[in-house]
Formats: sequence, C-alpha cells, structure tokens
Amino acid sequence: MTTGGTSFWTSGSVPLIEPEFLSSIIAAASDIALVVSAEGMILSVLLNTQDDSFGNLKHWEGRPVVDFLTDESVEKFQLAHDAYMAGQLPKKPLELNHSDNAVWQYPVRYTFHRFGQENAVLLLGRDLRPIAETQQQLVQAQIALEQGYEARREFDARYRVVMSNVDDAVVFVSVQSGRIEDANKQAAAVLGLKPDALTGVSFASLFSDRSVAELTESLMNATLSDDATPVTVVTSRTRQEVGLYPVLFRASGQRVLMCRLVGSHDKPVVDGASGHPAALFRATTDAIVFMDPRGTTLSVNDAFLDLVGATHLSDVVGQSLAEYLARGQIDLGVLLENAARSGQMRVYATRMVNDLGARVPVEVSATSLEDADNPAVALIIRDVSRMEGVRKAETGGASMPEPGRNVMDLVGSASLKEIVAETTDVVEKMCIETAVNLTRNNRVAAAEMLGLSRQSLYVKLRKYGLLSKNG
Repeated sequence: MTTGGTSFWTSGSVPLIEPEFLSSIIAAASDIALVVSAEGMILSVLLNTQDDSFGNLKHWEGRPVVDFLTDESVEKFQLAHDAYMAGQLPKKPLELNHSDNAVWQYPVRYTFHRFGQENAVLLLGRDLRPIAETQQQLVQAQIALEQGYEARREFDARYRVVMSNVDDAVVFVSVQSGRIEDANKQAAAVLGLKPDALTGVSFASLFSDRSVAELTESLMNATLSDDATPVTVVTSRTRQEVGLYPVLFRASGQRVLMCRLVGSHDKPVVDGASGHPAALFRATTDAIVFMDPRGTTLSVNDAFLDLVGATHLSDVVGQSLAEYLARGQIDLGVLLENAARSGQMRVYATRMVNDLGARVPVEVSATSLEDADNPAVALIIRDVSRMEGVRKAETGGASMPEPGRNVMDLVGSASLKEIVAETTDVVEKMCIETAVNLTRNNRVAAAEMLGLSRQSLYVKLRKYGLLSKNG
C-alpha cells in the first residue's frame, strides 16, 4: 500500500540516513551497486552480503568502468552515460555483460539513479546469471526435445517403410485391451478390411471361432512354446484359415503381441522330401559353404565351423573365404574361376587354416548356382586328413600310383638313374600343366601354387615346351 507514502518521503520528516547505514541499504537493495563519476571512473563498488558469487571486486575502484565490460556492452554503456550527462535518465534498465581479465563473464541489469556528487551516477544492478542459466537449461531441454522428436520421426519412418514393404501380414495387438494397435496392408487383405479400419478393432472380433479371452490366452501360450506351433483361426469376413505366429514384447510399459498371419494359400505345397536339403546342410560331416561370386561367405554349416575352429557363425559369415585357405586368394581364385567357367569343379586339393594356425588337408568341390537375383557359389569341403592315414595303411606306408607300378616294368631294361630321371620329368610336367590349367594360365598364381619362383617356373615351362601354351 502507498497511502500517504509519497508525502511522507517528500515532506522532509525523514531524517538523513547515516553513511554507514546507506551503503548497507543500497547493497541489500541490489546485487551489485556501482558509483560512477562523470568521467566514467568507478568510485565505489557495493555487493550484496547475501551473495558471494561476485567475489572481491575492490580492484574495480578507481578504474574506468569500460575496463570491466565486454566489447558489445562498452558502446551500450557509453550511449546511456552520455544521455545521463545530458540530463536524460534511461527509461529502461540497461543490461551489461561484465568481464574480469577474461576469466568469467556475467550479465547484470542496471538502473540509473542520480547521485549528488558532481554528476556521479548510481547504478543499481540485478545479477542475471540465474535467469541466463535457467534460459540455457530451457534451450538445452528444447534442443533435446527436438532431437528426441526427430529421432522418433526417423524411427517411425523406418517402421512404416518396413511395414509396407514386407511380404508377411503383420498385426500389433495390445495384450491388455486385445485391440489392434497397427497393421500393414497385407494383414488387411488377409482379414478382408482396409488398413485404416483395423486400428482400434478388437482382434478376436475378426475371427469366428475365438473369444477375446480364448484368443489372448492361446497367443500368450504360443509365445512360451518352443516348437513355433501357430494358433489356427478362421477369419470372419474371408472365411480363410489363418495361422497366427505371435511374438511378445514390451513397449512403453505395455505388453504387445506382434502376430504374423499366414494363410493357407501362403503355405507352399511340396513333396515329403522338401526338408531334406536343410537337414543335410545341418547334419552332414562335410563342411558346406555358400559364398557370393567375390568369395564372401554367405552361410556355412556347423561342420565348417568345426573345421576352422570358429566359435560363432558371426565370426565367419561376411568374411572372405581366402582367410581360411592355405594359399589365400590363389586358392579362392582357382575355385571361383573354374566354377564360373564350367559351372562346377569336381575336386580341388588344398589345405584349410584354422584359428590356431593348424593346416588341415581338404578336398573341395565347387558349384556355381545360377540365380539372376542372388548368384552364389556352393562349396563342399571334405577333411581328408584321416583318408591319408587310411591310404598309407592300405599300401603299407608307401603310396604307389598306377603310373608308378608301370615304372617297375622298366627295371632291368634301364639303369636306376635313367628310370628316376624319366619318371621325375613326367611327373613334373604333369604337375606344371595341372597348375597352369587350374589357374587359367596365371603363371604367378601357378608358381605360388607349386612353391616355385616365377623364374624357375618359366625355366621349366621352356624345358617342357609349355611356354607358348595358352599364352
């Protein structure tokens, strides 16, 4: 209330305030108070005793006020001070940013008040740092909120693209209410409704043979089953038998069922042996690898993981098969080129290297799978380390090929040195021809395959008249 207040303060009945009381009153009435001379020098600094965030500012006294203002605030203060010296008090508070040796900055809102000492001005200031901090927090919260909205919009866009492009009919059902929260157009086609009409509809009402409680219980039980047996229902509109494959998850504190709808027309009619290839892939003792035309593994069976000593499927899939072949890219190039050229390669002998560095002798057969959309090369890899031991046992430790037995017939008709020299040349020529054919006349790869230098290979090619062959 201000009744009689104006006359009280102007009637002269108020006694003069003692200097020691005046400074404390001014300090309490503001956060910071400056007495500035007509020349812009700071004559006095008063700080609120309840706030020690300003620290000690006694060193301001006797120095120009502009020394403690930021660049953008210097001009603002000078304009306001010139107006004050011209007899015009600023009508609005003046916001200035202080700085002290660039160590800290803080904003203060000042009001100008006339002071009796030679045109000096009293500046009463309010610290704006709490307001600035609050504004900064609000800005950061707004930025975080916008980022959250943007991320949500991005995920929602991805979700919509997936839902509209998958071939499966998918419905999301709330466990608590039993109503559909979302569905794609494939599900709407199966259920005989438009996609927009499905949202909010009771899921059980779309089927003629289940109540809400029965359907929910059946779906929940199916999520706990290990055999992936569908919940079979009959749609009310299309009278189609549909299998429901539910998956339970929690979102925003609510349990939701994602149900995949598989109609009877979606189930392919196949013979009784349709599952045999997959069973063979899983159970065979031979390693089976599917890779793309560049040699990157697409899928492998457990036998291949055992062969290379890999722990998980993810350790192998996506890697180049050359990493597990003894001659690396040379072996892989031979397999890929021959599979691409003739469609298949019956037997290729090499060694596989496992994670521990051990080398296992193997025989590989390759087949090119013609598929315009997803071309691939299939490999069957057989560990022959045990077979080598069996062969040695059957031959008494000496493995003698058929051509070797024919050499025995030469004993007596030629010296041992002549027989060995002749057979060595024959075997050497056959090996070189085989390596050159396998590598499609890539002599660098052939030399590496035979363990020869390029110069030695060229010497032997010239020796056996193979230098110009396929050149």
